[in-house]
This record gives sequence, C-alpha cells and structure tokens, in this order.
Amino acid sequence: MAYDREQIQNTVKAQKEFFRSGKTLDVSWRREQLKKLKAAVLRFEPQLIEALKADLERSEAEGYFCDVGSTVLEINEAIAGVRRWARPENHFSGFTCFPSVITKVYKMPYGVSLIISPFNFPVLLALGPLAASIAGGNTAVIKASSKSPACTKVLRDLIADTFPAEYCTVIDGGHDVADICLEQRFDKIFYTGSPAVGRHVMEMASRNLAPVTLELGGETGNWAVIRKDADLKDAARKIAFFKLLNSGQICINVNQAAVAEEVADRFVEELKKEFVRQIGEDALANPEYPRLISQKAYDKCAAEAEKYRDRIVFGGKGDPSALKYQPTIVYPAGKDEDIVKHELFSPLLPVVTYKDAEIDGLLRTIAEREHGLALYLFTKDKAWAKKVMSTQQYGGGCVNEVCLHLMVKGVPFGGTGHSGIGTYHGEWGFREFTHPSTVLFGKTRFNLPLREHPYTGEKSKFKIKLLKLFER
Repeated sequence: MAYDREQIQNTVKAQKEFFRSGKTLDVSWRREQLKKLKAAVLRFEPQLIEALKADLERSEAEGYFCDVGSTVLEINEAIAGVRRWARPENHFSGFTCFPSVITKVYKMPYGVSLIISPFNFPVLLALGPLAASIAGGNTAVIKASSKSPACTKVLRDLIADTFPAEYCTVIDGGHDVADICLEQRFDKIFYTGSPAVGRHVMEMASRNLAPVTLELGGETGNWAVIRKDADLKDAARKIAFFKLLNSGQICINVNQAAVAEEVADRFVEELKKEFVRQIGEDALANPEYPRLISQKAYDKCAAEAEKYRDRIVFGGKGDPSALKYQPTIVYPAGKDEDIVKHELFSPLLPVVTYKDAEIDGLLRTIAEREHGLALYLFTKDKAWAKKVMSTQQYGGGCVNEVCLHLMVKGVPFGGTGHSGIGTYHGEWGFREFTHPSTVLFGKTRFNLPLREHPYTGEKSKFKIKLLKLFER
C-alpha cells in the first residue's frame, strides 16, 4: 500500500487526538498493550520466520534467535519493569527551598512517536523500540523498511490485528514516504540505520525541534583487536560466527580485525577453518547462509572485494542471482586503506596487522577515527582489557566475546558520536521515550523571605549568612 502526504497527516492527527485522551497515561493499560504485543508476536511467529527467509534468506533458527525471540525478551522486560520505571521519584527539596520538603520527578511520555526501522533485523528493530514507546506511554507510527517488503507486510498485518491505527500503525514505502513522515510534527523520533541517513533524519527533525534517538552503525566500523596472548581458536570461532550471521549485515559486527603480527598467520588459518566448520567449504551452496538485501548491496560488496583480489586468502566468490557472497578474508590490509576506513556491512573482513608491543599506537588510530558502535578485545590480560574498555570511546562491546552485550538485560545499548545518540533496551528504552518532569510542591506557610527584596539594610546581612549556610 502506498501512503501519500494526506494519509500520513491524518494518521498523525488521529494519534495526537488519541494521546490527548489520556488513555496511554495509565500504566496498567500500557502493560496490557505490551502483553497484546507479545501475544501477537507469538501468534505471527510462522509468518515472521517465513518473511525473514523471503527477505534475507535467514534460517528458522537464525530468524528466531535474532529477531522473534529477542523481541519477545525485550517485551518481557518491559512488562516486568514498567510499573517500577514509571513510578514518580521523590526527592528532598533542600534547605534553599524551605519550607518545601518534597519534589517529585514524573516520567512523562513525549506523545506521538515515529520509529524508522531498518531491513537487517526488521522485526527486532521495529518492535523493540515499539515496546519502549508503549512502556513510556506514547503512541507510535512505524515507518518500516521498503528493502524488506515481506517483513514489512507481516509487521503491518501484526500491528493492525493488535492495535487501532490511532494508537499504533505501520507505514511502508521508500525514502519519499520517510521524508513525508519526518515533515510531520512528531513528539519523538527513533531512527536505526546508517550515519548518512541519520544526519538527514536529524536535520529534518530539527525543523520541529523534535527529540531524536539515532542508532547508527558507525562511520568507520567496529574493531576487533586480537592480542598475541589471545586464544586464537576461540577468537576465530566467535568472529566467524558473527561474520556469517545475517551475511555480515549487522550494525555491531566486526568490520575489521586488528591482529598482532606475531600470531596473525595462525589466526587467519584458524578463521578459515572456522568458516568451513560452521558453513561448509562453499557458503554459497549452504541454504542456511543469508543473502545480501539487494542487488545494490551485492554489487557494492563484490566491487569492494575485487579491489583487493590479490590479497583475498579465503572466499572471494559470489552468486549475483542469489545475492550471496562468500565470507571473505582480505589479508593483510593496511590500517589506512579504504576498506578499513568505512563501514562494510557485508561478509568481507579485512585483517590488519600490528606489532603487539605497539598496541598503544593502534588504539590511538582507533580513537582518532569516528567512534564505533562496538569494540571487541581478545586477550588473556584482563587488567589491560579493563583499562582499554574504560578509556576508549565506543558504543558497547565485549572482552573475549562478540555481540552478546546486546542480549544482557538491564543495560543500555547505543552509540556515541557517529555511531548514535541515545540508548535503549529495558529501562533505558523507557527513559528514551519519556521526559522527566520535575515538580516542587511548595507551602503556603513558614516561607522565608531569603529570595525576596530588599537586599540592602540590616536584614541583608542575615540573609547572606543563611544563604551561605545553605549554599555551600
């Protein structure tokens, strides 16, 4: 279904009227909507799995693990926590506010939210933010990706079957429809995608001064750093799994691996073995191996690989009719080469070498580039790893692991700088979709004249003494 400007305007208008009815303010009502959303995801599970296969050639296991199951976990956390999250906070007003004793902080919904979701995890990255929006007491318009049409159709049916359009609805269409949405006066905008489009979203949102959350992949990609003391087999196993997952189309994926030159050859050999063990001698022949989302994405991947044909030590072949490209290792790659300096979003993996004794220089290079959404370290030196993780700038990450920080309950997920603005998941998502409103409850008796004129004369000395006593 194609949406025009009038339809989108009417949708936003209807949602604004629904929000102003006050219905979404009731926390018990919000929990019921979250339960309805969970039931709908479980009810539509077969269609979602089928749509993920149609759009991305994802297997049932990968589709459930990465999209359907993860969405259910996200909704479960919101159902369990929303009462506590939404509870007003009580604060002591302080002596300078005497005789006021109590100040409250109310967690107020923004109103009508716009969620722009991507193609790579089309279920999780549409319904995960929706769960946060519902928990926060908002209404929601989801602009789903036109690149994953099967998933968008199922999402549209799922939401329409569960909620009235004036509360939650799904809109499909291309960039032109997204721009019409961004022209509207939304109260909160949540976008997941590339930094380039993120800039455009932020610019459009600024016209209405709408608060924005940006979940981006990072301009120069995410690093995995493998020290010479690392368990190379373990590191290779985990990185291979991650590059195969969704054919590398993951915002927190390893974009480039930096390996100590003392162990680089051994690591590359272990990585080759792991690719073969997990997906077979030829990934293109394995029906479980996902495809790239479009002809444009395939062509970009194939062209990038061709530039480094002389250094491809594994993979390097594709099937344009199936839009699949083998997991491909480019080795060795220089840290200043183009393939290392931008987000790949594909199964290509450049391996950069460095001298282990010069690790600080590598970290400076990483720090000088745009902040990644993720950082992964492989080492037995936990003290060093903790120091790095507490001093570098990045969205999130793991030590001796990949991607699983995304699955941990109660912790934030998000980027910084070119990898994003804002965080979500669990209570952090609730916070992202609410505004904390501070309200002081004053008294009508025993008010002190400290803040009032006159500021001269005999009484002024006493006022100054009290102010200095209270404000120190």
